[in-house]
Amino acid sequence: MSPVSRTAPEPTSAIAQEVARLAATPEVRNALEWFRDQETEFARWQLELARIPAPPFGEAARSDWLAERFRALGLLKVHKDAVGNVCGSNPGVSQGIISISAHLDTVFPANTPLNIRQQGRKLYGPSISDNASGVTALLAIAAAFANFNLPHAASLLFIGNVGEEGEGDLRGMRRIFSDPQWKDSIQASVVLDGAGTDTIVAEALGSRRFEVTVRGPGGHSWSDFGAPNPIVVLGRAIHVFSQTRVSSSPKTTFNVGVIRGGTSVNSIPESASMRVDLRSSSASEIERLEFELRRALEQGMLEEEVRTASSRNSHRRPELSSEMVVIGDRPGGELDPGARILQIARAVDAHLGNDAHIQRASTDANIPISLGREAIAIGSGGSGGGAHTLQEWFDTSGRELALERILLIMMCLAGATK
Repeated sequence: MSPVSRTAPEPTSAIAQEVARLAATPEVRNALEWFRDQETEFARWQLELARIPAPPFGEAARSDWLAERFRALGLLKVHKDAVGNVCGSNPGVSQGIISISAHLDTVFPANTPLNIRQQGRKLYGPSISDNASGVTALLAIAAAFANFNLPHAASLLFIGNVGEEGEGDLRGMRRIFSDPQWKDSIQASVVLDGAGTDTIVAEALGSRRFEVTVRGPGGHSWSDFGAPNPIVVLGRAIHVFSQTRVSSSPKTTFNVGVIRGGTSVNSIPESASMRVDLRSSSASEIERLEFELRRALEQGMLEEEVRTASSRNSHRRPELSSEMVVIGDRPGGELDPGARILQIARAVDAHLGNDAHIQRASTDANIPISLGREAIAIGSGGSGGGAHTLQEWFDTSGRELALERILLIMMCLAGATK
């Protein structure tokens, strides 16, 4: 994440007064006390979920686990949709829906050793923070509404969605906002992602990802020396592309994150590929980087063809080909500074004395924000580190602050009036 330069306006006095009124009601005070008393159960949920593998496109077991929890908490119409999202409803008395979601998937491949464990207030293991903590907060909020009969005029839609990480390309949230059942009725969306209480993601960071593949005739490293080498082509392309100018404002980045190819040290590979990530808050900057990547690939191909044509030992035509396939395209966008959801979040933070900064990031909120809908992404409390590594951790200390924050935001959005 990177901080944005603008500052949102202060919340209106009416919203601030509503936050204070809600926080003082007996139902909310009882729910907040319950949050503090239930930490052992929350940690158990979090550890149990993190022990269930959820590699990219392999979230089914976690979806089933969450569906069982949703039913146990009394949510209605619990179901899995065509891509594996788990949805459950808490009906309101007026039209309109407020959604709250947390992604189920992880970045870790199948068969990754998980080693999920607890030491005191710290939980350890892959995905324990991103995003087992978010799913735990989702369940805690669902339980609070059910256990304490918290008022809400709009219906509440609880979602455990798939496909947030990497190649998932936000497919779970794309499905929600293309489903006629939800796309026109969801008025605002709260996304729970990772630890902490110090951010409000109100701007969606756009990204585009490519798999670049180069193919050649291959051969033996001795007898076919001089044949074009796809790995060398990629190496040349990476060298050229790495010198591309990037903008600092708007911030723009690129990364070559994966490279593959070859079968043995004494074989000229028949193919090689790399995966490239381009990010910016500016769509035009992403387009420019894509152009530079394509240009670098063309230059790498040309240089390798020239080398092989001039090689004394070359007795083959170059026979090189390449392709760039889009494997991810996340839309960007910005929440209006005066959006009601942002005013509510800032009013809740002011009431709680919580210092939170507006940030730009790539989250499930990209989809509704890019469609002009009101949405934010916030943390699920505590603190965490080592995200996307085997050393990931989450400290449960202070989780109750985040749960109070999320609860008050949801109640304000849903029109919690008696």
